[in-house]
Amino acid sequence: MKLNDALRLLAGVMVLLSVTLTLYVDTRWVWLTVFVGLNLLQSAFTKWCPAIWLFRKLGMEE
Repeated sequence: MKLNDALRLLAGVMVLLSVTLTLYVDTRWVWLTVFVGLNLLQSAFTKWCPAIWLFRKLGMEE
């Protein structure tokens, strides 16, 4: 799996997990969705994302 594919997969899984936890566990889990969204926004402007850094450290190809 390529780096960008893994990043999109991680973001999608985190959003769906957050929505599921918000519905079935506690409404405060919505903050996880907010965090993911803000991280995506900041990475669009700064071109830096912690998940990409981690994936590169794990040896994932570009």
